[in-house]
Parts: sequence; C-alpha cells; structure tokens
Amino acid sequence: MRRFIAAGLVLASLFFALPATCAQQRPAVRGATGATAPSRSFAAAREAAERITAEGMKEVLYFIASDEMAGRDTPSPGLDKTAQYIADRLKSLKVKPAGDKGSFFQRITMTKTEVDRAGSSARLGERVFRLGEDFLPSGRTSGEAEAPMVYAGHGWVIRSKKVDAYSGLDVRDKIVIISGDGVAPPPGVSVASLQAGDWESPVSYAQKHGARALVLVPRNFERRWRYGAMTVARPSYTIPRLENLSSDDDEEEPGSAPPAGLVSIIPSREMLEALLEGEPTDAASVLGAAQATAGGEQPKSFALSPSKRLRLNVRLSVTDALTHNVIGVIEGKDSKLKGEYVALGAHYDHVGASGAGCRPVGGDSICNGADDDGSGTTALLAMAEAFSKGPRPRRSILFVWHTGEEKGLWGSEYFTRYPTVPLKQIVTQINIDMIGRSKQAGDTNPANKMLTGPDEIYVIGSRMMSTQLAELNEAVNRDYLGLKYNYHYDEPNDPERLFYRSDHFNYARKGVPIIFYFDGVHEDYHRPGDHADKIDYRKMQNITRTVFILASELANADKRPVVDKQIPAARLER
Repeated sequence: MRRFIAAGLVLASLFFALPATCAQQRPAVRGATGATAPSRSFAAAREAAERITAEGMKEVLYFIASDEMAGRDTPSPGLDKTAQYIADRLKSLKVKPAGDKGSFFQRITMTKTEVDRAGSSARLGERVFRLGEDFLPSGRTSGEAEAPMVYAGHGWVIRSKKVDAYSGLDVRDKIVIISGDGVAPPPGVSVASLQAGDWESPVSYAQKHGARALVLVPRNFERRWRYGAMTVARPSYTIPRLENLSSDDDEEEPGSAPPAGLVSIIPSREMLEALLEGEPTDAASVLGAAQATAGGEQPKSFALSPSKRLRLNVRLSVTDALTHNVIGVIEGKDSKLKGEYVALGAHYDHVGASGAGCRPVGGDSICNGADDDGSGTTALLAMAEAFSKGPRPRRSILFVWHTGEEKGLWGSEYFTRYPTVPLKQIVTQINIDMIGRSKQAGDTNPANKMLTGPDEIYVIGSRMMSTQLAELNEAVNRDYLGLKYNYHYDEPNDPERLFYRSDHFNYARKGVPIIFYFDGVHEDYHRPGDHADKIDYRKMQNITRTVFILASELANADKRPVVDKQIPAARLER
C-alpha cells in the first residue's frame, strides 16, 4: 500500500513504518440491521466460493513473494516476471484478455532518468554546490549554462486575467528563478478553463524568450528535498502521459519535472539563500511565494545583481522504460448487462530490494511484499479461477492488477485515464490491498497496534459513496461468514487518510463506488520481514470468499448501486 504524508505527521516516522501514535483503534462493527436479502444466486455463489482455498492461495503467494521476484519494484525484471505469471494463469483459465491489442497487458511507457553525479555541478563565484546536498536536477535535459539571474515570481502569463510575471523582465541569456515547479499553474487557476493562446507557462515563456536555465522552487519544496537522495542515488521514473494531464486537484509526483528543453534544478534552502543574498527579495519570501494560496501576494520580479553569475552543469541519461497493468475479464451471460463490469483490483508491485526502496534488516535485503500486496494479487487470481468455473454471473467481472501503486498509484491512475473498458460501465470497484496478516492474542508490539485480528478486516470507503453498496456488503457478510467489519478508517478526520492511499481512490474520484479491504499496518510493513510464512491463510481465504460472493451479488443484481453521496474533497497526498 502507498505511503503518504498527512498534515501534522513527520516523514521520518512514515518512511519505513507508520507511527505508533495512531489514533486508538475503535471497536469493530459487526453485522447489520438492514433488510437487504440475498439474491437467488447467493447459494450458487457460496458453493463456488468453496473453490477458494487457503492451500491453493498459499502455493501462489509463495511464488509471488519469493526472492526470485526481488521485491517486485516498478519497473523491474521481477515485476515483469510476476505480470507474466498472472497472465499465464489467466490464459490457462480461459479468462478473456482485456489489455492492449488483445493481450492481458496494458502497456505504460515511462521516462527513466539517471543522474551522472560526477558530471553534474553548480557554482556561484567561488562557492561550489554539490549535487544531492545543495541542488537536485529537475527536468530531463542535460547541458551547461552560465549566466546572471532574474527572479520571475510564479512565472505564469495569463493575459485575460492581466497576469504577467515577466512584465518588464528581460530573460534572454539569463537563468530564471521561479516560485513554482514550472508545470502546475498557480493555485486557483485552471488552465483547462482558459482559451488557447491566452496563457503561457513559466517554462514556455522562458524558452521562447531565450533563457538559459531554470532554478525552480516548487510548492512541495520540503517533500521534494526529502525525496532528493533517492532521486540522485538511483533512477527516477515519470509517466509523461499522466504528467501532461495533471489537474488542479492532483498533487504532483515528487519526481515529476518540466518538459525537456531547458536545464533546470531545484536548489536547497541554503543554496537559495546564497543566490538571493543582498537582493530585494530573500529566500524565505521566495519559498513562501511557492506555497502561496490563490490571491496571495507574490514578490515582484526583478533582475539579480549582474555581478552574480551562476554556472550549472547537469548530466542526465534519459531513456524509456516499460511497466504494465495486467487485465482480464470474464464476460457476463446477460446480453444486456454483460456490458457492465464489477471490477476487482489489487496492486502486484512492491518496494523492491536494497538499492530500490527497501532497507535491509540483518542479512535480508529483499522486501518480498507477501501481505503488501501479494495477498491481494493472489486473492484476485483465486477469484478468477472460481468465476471461470461458473456459474457465470449476469454482468462481466473485470480483473485489474495495477502496477506502480507504491510509486504513487500509477497503474490505477493510468487505467482510469485510459480505460480498456468504458469507465462509466464499471458499477463498483473492489480493491484488495493487504488481507493476509493477523494480530495474535497477547501481541503488545506497538507496530502491530492497528493490525486486525484473525476474523477482522478494515472496510474502507463502502459507506462514502453508495448507501446501497454499503448495505449489500453488510448483508453478504451477515448471511455468510460474519467477519468483524471495522470502519475505523471511514472517520472523516482519519489522520492516516487511508481512503486516499490505495488504487480504489482513482476509481472513486471518477465516480465509481468502491470498497477497500485492508488488514492494517504491521511490524513488517515495507520491510524485508513481510514473508509468505507469516500470512494467516485462513483469514485470507475467508476474506477472499466473502469478496467473491459480494462480487457475485453485484454482478447478478438487477440494478447497479446508486451513488448517492459525494466523497470528501481532498487532495491525494503522495
């Protein structure tokens, strides 16, 4: 499951495990008082669910979470091998491919950027700045630049609003300092609402008017620097087709960057202070301007002292890389309803091994991700097998194994931007992300404080969009295994914001009602100890069977669940 920083939390406590100071776990909610009754197909679904067994899932999960997969980083050979394994299983089950060009794979092309640390440098007079300590590359352009500097505020030109950050400023043969990332417009401004030709971005204007380079001070400045060591120590990846579609409510990826064309860097606070020493606007004002809300005051543009000349040398290697969503469908039997889909999703990636996103513990350097999210990946395969053997439901069942969830919900964002089936025809999306661990009696480890017990699971988001979906979910559980459904993370002020942290959210933001099943953070979350031998396979079996029956009920219902609630407006924090 994807990490993020909620307001008031400290990154250090989230980097390898969520903090032990989480809100106290609330009592589980069990059962339902609603009158929703099982459908005529309920008995057949119960019988089919018996095909999902702990033993069968154990065999699959031991392979997916083996050292051979090397932690399934995105992208990596281990992740590709896992994708092929899933596709081969689907083919053997005669599940219909629903990816690109009749395949099980939805191809996602990424840009891979590697930094030449030895060949990258910056200098102001006699002062030398170090890559990774004083500045970070921000872009995909290699090159050299030496020039005096100008400050251009947020850098945007919006003619209809009489906004011109470059007014009176000559940027030719200059290095331009901008309070912003060069990509996202100022808060409160939607480029989509503007006429073509009415606006120019900071990068576009600077390029057209002969600037030599950019120094960017992004609004997510502190977060960008916290990711800085990873940026220069190993390759970074972006997905340009998502980058170019960023919208006002999207928080930018820590590694996203302006288009190629100008050498650009992000300075450290100390480097920015050195650049602006003795100037009309200081570093604190420029940093504040980067965070300014709509209508906030911006420092005036100005030319820095001509005696200051910044020299930049940035050496990057930029190549393409690939990753894939894996997608299959079992077509429904109803001639009218088979064009609608119940979507079942899980992410099949994890955080890799030492040198990727995994911190070694003892002699173990691979974060195998058995629970996160090998458990969900395996559950989807088990349900695909159970559905493939019939009886077929009326609606179609769509299976999507998302890639890159740990990097920022990449696969689900890509699929919901470029769906391989009509998104409006998805009646519900059910996300399974970590369902295999249980808190045992007597466990006093603070890291396991929020872990659910053997017969308990967090149910997140089921009540946020559709009353009917919530009632059906409760009814299936009531009339089947009676698991303890815990709604702790549905609290509106949940500080961990789990509703926004896994792949279901990208479906919810498009209006698809969702349910997210989650066992809770534990001591091995994003650590090498997340091994297949620590999974509670009985729990995993029971949750998978329950979800299978819920999917069957949704697929056989006369009508799709009505969306009668609006999800809380909030940004996706990454």
